[in-house]
Amino acid sequence: MGSRTFLIGGGWDRAELYEPFLREVSGERRIGCLIVDEGEGAAQFERYAVALRQSAPTCTPVPLLVPLGGRFEPEARLEGIDGLLVCGGLTPAYQDALAGCLERLPKLLAERGVPYAGFSAGAAVAARRAVVGGWLVDGVAVCPEETGEDLAEVEVRAGLGLVPFAVDVHAAQWGTLARLVAAVGRGDVPYGVAVDENTMLVVGDGETRVAGSGRAHVVRRHSGETVTVRSYAAGDHWPTPRTDDHRPNPRTDSP
Repeated sequence: MGSRTFLIGGGWDRAELYEPFLREVSGERRIGCLIVDEGEGAAQFERYAVALRQSAPTCTPVPLLVPLGGRFEPEARLEGIDGLLVCGGLTPAYQDALAGCLERLPKLLAERGVPYAGFSAGAAVAARRAVVGGWLVDGVAVCPEETGEDLAEVEVRAGLGLVPFAVDVHAAQWGTLARLVAAVGRGDVPYGVAVDENTMLVVGDGETRVAGSGRAHVVRRHSGETVTVRSYAAGDHWPTPRTDDHRPNPRTDSP
């Protein structure tokens, strides 16, 4: 992609988390905020706009609202946009809104030099194989029902492919690490990272780095359905080749 990708696991306590993303943005720093509008899109936009301006007073947040059930058309909507923030909400609805441009959007971002940041749902859909919700695996609960995103069985859909690993969010706060463990264990995704709230992954330059007050939990599959989980704190990093290969590699097990 050439530029880095920024993934936030949710939370609103640390507006400064947006600073690494905003430093990556050049030009007039017009930040497009993609929001699936379930009826309160304008109010949600204002919340993100406040956080962005607290991090960089000179940036200009721009609302990119998509009605629930609608599709995002990036060629027109990203005209004049210097950075794209895909916001939070119902993750399956975001995947549906982006389903028609899963290949076009990353290519367009690369061509125009537009950095991508994802908050919660926006982080999840950045993956090549996106965990969009669910709380059951073969009818057995793996995380709280209220975290299922209106889905019962854990569901994995096609994502944007901006990062080679699956992403789950609100890990410590919602108990979603177990959902990602289940998805990796049965081979639905190659490997994954569950991100706590107020925590960011900075992906690029061959590595993933953690920032913020929480942790990132890397889930890898080994023989059979055996998985390992390793947690990383702010400042930690690990090599991230742009591949979906999930075979064990001892070099990726150390910051």
